[in-house]
Amino acid sequence: MIVAVDTGGTKTLITLFSRDGIMGKTVKFPTPVDQTDYLHLVRKTLQEHYGGQRIDAVTIAMPGIVRDGVAIWCNNLHWKNFDVATALKGVLGKAPILVENDANLAGLAEARSMNPVPSSVLYVTVSTGIGTGIITNGLIDPGLRFSEGGRMLVEYKRKVREWESFASGKAILKDFKRFAKDIHDERSWNQIADRISRGFLVAIPLLQPDVIVIGGSIGTYFNQYSKKLKRILTEHLPPHIPCPKIVAAQHPEEAVIYGCYYYAIDTLSH
Repeated sequence: MIVAVDTGGTKTLITLFSRDGIMGKTVKFPTPVDQTDYLHLVRKTLQEHYGGQRIDAVTIAMPGIVRDGVAIWCNNLHWKNFDVATALKGVLGKAPILVENDANLAGLAEARSMNPVPSSVLYVTVSTGIGTGIITNGLIDPGLRFSEGGRMLVEYKRKVREWESFASGKAILKDFKRFAKDIHDERSWNQIADRISRGFLVAIPLLQPDVIVIGGSIGTYFNQYSKKLKRILTEHLPPHIPCPKIVAAQHPEEAVIYGCYYYAIDTLSH
């Protein structure tokens, strides 16, 4: 059995998978800002729901840079050098605690769900922040696993800014004064498409992925802005660099959870 913990900027999801990938009931709670409160709540949840069961591994997704099991920096939570693996060691017996970046895990799940699996996938989650995962031949690319696409510096409204600062769900709420679910006019969605396109116009010539997958909370509204986004990219990309296939995530808000499962299975098989 695999336990998956999706630590988001606003909410945390915890669930159990059978070894053959069947997902059980999901537990959800707001992500505490304080690291100690987070550890207490996760530990309590794991022990109450899965204590006494035979657990093969626990995968914890973190919304930021992860190196050697340590969350070096989680921007939206302001966590720094958070050694969550050590802090939770032994919480479910001998089950190893695996920690990885949430966008990498989501990209892993989305790439594995395609048939055939593309040779190169750029996964972009547009949610509280913007995260990127680069998947090569069905695996998290080892040379690009620390990439932080949301931190890309691009020009917007005559200022050089981080992509996330104006195109994330948090930025959209701030500027449009509405959640995405409450935005229904074409003009607003065209403006959102323009914001999202700015980062892709930098990333596509550099990475030239076969497929781009958009997930996260804004990914659930893909049909509202996808045509405009593709049109902008096609018009502005150099003629010798084709616009990749762009699709919505199959599991826009559960991709990370599924990625936790695949990551654990891959790790246990080695």
